[in-house]
Amino acid sequence: MAILIADSGSTKTDWICLTGDDESTQIEVQTVGLNPFHVSDNEIRGVLAHDVLPQLGDSKVEAVYFYGSGVRPEVEGRVEGLLRESFPDAKTVQAHSDLLGACRALCGDEAGIACILGTGANSCVYDGKKIVHNTPALGYILGDEGSGAVLGKHLLHDLYTGVLPHNLRLTFEKEMGLELSEIINKVYREPQANRFLASLSEFIHRHLDEEGIRQMVYSTFSDFINYHVSRYGRHDLPLSFVGSIAFYYQEQLQLIVQMLGYPMGTILKSPLQGLVAYHSK
Repeated sequence: MAILIADSGSTKTDWICLTGDDESTQIEVQTVGLNPFHVSDNEIRGVLAHDVLPQLGDSKVEAVYFYGSGVRPEVEGRVEGLLRESFPDAKTVQAHSDLLGACRALCGDEAGIACILGTGANSCVYDGKKIVHNTPALGYILGDEGSGAVLGKHLLHDLYTGVLPHNLRLTFEKEMGLELSEIINKVYREPQANRFLASLSEFIHRHLDEEGIRQMVYSTFSDFINYHVSRYGRHDLPLSFVGSIAFYYQEQLQLIVQMLGYPMGTILKSPLQGLVAYHSK
């Protein structure tokens, strides 16, 4: 029986099809992100038809588990319907939030606090079976502290208001090939500004030796824990993270988690292998 598992963020979707018992029988595919709040039904159909199905060859997919950013309870049925169109013979088709995917990948059947720090951010308390408490992340305009998009937003703010040194702004414009007019256009006129902002985290990571940038990173991670995680009142549970920001900034993240008095759990770049283990039991 072939099992197809997807982890979809705002930027990209990683797919893995398990066609046997070892890694040599796994098919891995990467497509654009399929957040149903940003991507239309026809766009999702197109990605499935042109980017996913041709890569699977003759594999007979009998179960599909899709975990995605933006897959809230009110749109689960819509996403499952689109998946069933592409996989009409599958006996099981499920669409869940990326947050539940993070829980299953990080905690398995154990209780814990699961967090996502990638392009966006989220967190919840997981009892080993279901999410029991979640403080809404609110997106990069109203919230999403700790995310790549918010790191990028703070970087631009601090560069162009003089919080960071002028020479660093010049370095940024040279390295990134950007001027303020282009930045304004990408943030306010072009679609998916969150992806653009998150892409600036590469510059941030390269310049962590700059005190102002390092403190900015510490501050946004502290905000994430203080505004979201602390609301759960569960210092007894390990704090685990998944996502590119958590993975690449794990040294800074672990320091803040320790300073704020939480037991450190697991950090994964991607939930996919954890989800493979969960669904292979």
